[in-house]
Amino acid sequence: MAELGDLSQAIINGDLNTAKTLTQELVDGGTEAQTVVTEGLVPGMNVVGQKFKANEFYVPEVLIAARAMKGSMDILRPLLAEGGVEPEARIAIGTVAGDLHDIGKNLVAMMLEGAGYEVIDLGVDVPAETFVTTVNEKKADIIAMSALLTTTMPAMKDALDTLTEKGVRDKVKVMVGGAPVTQAYADEIGADGYAPDAASAVDTAKELLGK
Repeated sequence: MAELGDLSQAIINGDLNTAKTLTQELVDGGTEAQTVVTEGLVPGMNVVGQKFKANEFYVPEVLIAARAMKGSMDILRPLLAEGGVEPEARIAIGTVAGDLHDIGKNLVAMMLEGAGYEVIDLGVDVPAETFVTTVNEKKADIIAMSALLTTTMPAMKDALDTLTEKGVRDKVKVMVGGAPVTQAYADEIGADGYAPDAASAVDTAKELLGK
C-alpha cells in the first residue's frame, strides 16, 4: 500500500516514475487528491526548499524534484478540478519586459506550485499591461516579477506604476526577485515583498497571503 511519506521521499529524491506510480496508487486506494497534495507533495517540496536554502541541494536537484512533483500534479490536477478544490491562492509570475531569462522564474514557479498554489506562468518579456490583465481576468492574489539584468529592473517599477494607474494595485500583492534585485530596491519601487531565492519565494508568498 502506497504511503504519503513514500511520495514525499520520491519527490525529495527526484524520482519521477516512483512519484507518478505512488500518486496513482494513493488515488486508486481512495486517498483524496487534495490530501495527496497537502500531505505528500507539499512536505516533500518543503524539504527540497530547506535543503536548497542550506546549500545541500543545488539548482539541478531542485529541478529534478520539481519535475517529479509535476508528474504527480499531472495526475492530480484533473481530480482537483473535478472536486471543485480551490487552490490556496493564485500567483501570476513573469520575467519583466525586455528580459528573456527564465531559469530563476521557472524555479520559483515550481516551488510555488509545490507549496500548493496555482501558478499562472506569464513567461518572459512580460509587458506591464499583461500583469494588469492577469489581475482583472485571472483574479491573481500575487504577482511575482523577476528581472535578471540591471537594465530591466526599471520595468518592475513601470509595471507597479501601471497597476496603480489602472486602479488594480490595491487588489494584488506584488513580490519581486532576481539576481540584481535587492530588498532596498523592492522598498524603493513599492513592492510588497522580496525574495532572494526560489525557496525564500514560498516564505514571502505565505507572508503576503497572511498564512
